[in-house]
Amino acid sequence: MGLMDGKKGIIFGVANERSYAYFIAKRLAEQGAELYFTYLPIGKMEHRVKKAVQGLGIEDPWLVPCDASSDESLDEVFAKLKADAGTIDFVVHSIAFADKDYLDDDKFHQTPRAVFTQSMDISAYTLVAMAQRAQPLMPEGGSMLSLTYYGGEKVVPRYNVMGVAKACLEHTTRYLAFELGDKGRNIRVNTISAGPFKTLAGAGVGGMDEMLAHQEAKSSLKRTNTGDEVGDTAVYLLSDLSSGVTGETVHVDCGFSTVGF
Repeated sequence: MGLMDGKKGIIFGVANERSYAYFIAKRLAEQGAELYFTYLPIGKMEHRVKKAVQGLGIEDPWLVPCDASSDESLDEVFAKLKADAGTIDFVVHSIAFADKDYLDDDKFHQTPRAVFTQSMDISAYTLVAMAQRAQPLMPEGGSMLSLTYYGGEKVVPRYNVMGVAKACLEHTTRYLAFELGDKGRNIRVNTISAGPFKTLAGAGVGGMDEMLAHQEAKSSLKRTNTGDEVGDTAVYLLSDLSSGVTGETVHVDCGFSTVGF
């Protein structure tokens, strides 16, 4: 018997077998969850995501295109989700974007307005947009989960505008948790602050190898976290085990964020 038996939900952000969303999906599937997926409709992303999901043993995945920066695209996703699933128990938001040309040394103060607002929109506002559409599909309550990083709390060189967007995402989490937990909605909203990881998105941040080496040297456990550890924490936050937890930023970074030197 799994912790997620009888629960179903949608995951935004699986890119390949190295994305945090993939490891979250892996652990949720192992615990019995029924999963629905989206992919960004560019290039070979549909094939890449389908291959990754099938690797989890889901032979014929529910997989639809989604450009989360488009209200029309989100409307289509949630309309199809309602038609096919009826109700859901959870949403995983694992998407973010910032123009990589401004994720480097001495680039933050040069960030153009369009780059700044696009990063905030895709990395943070989309959680609000998904909550608007997911809430009616959660009549019995549920859980929403996003992914953040320590660069939303402290300055991480070269993380720049993405760090500002993650700060916004974390506070968005708290405001959503406050509202959606009230008036009988019983929807919990949390975020996982995971350590640096060589994902497709992470590859765009300058100095990723240095960030990984720094965490390994300075964290309490003297190593970097694994994708499976993030997936395990996601299962906890999306399951009934965390029924009293909402509005939290849960760090899965081997203690790096607790060290001040």
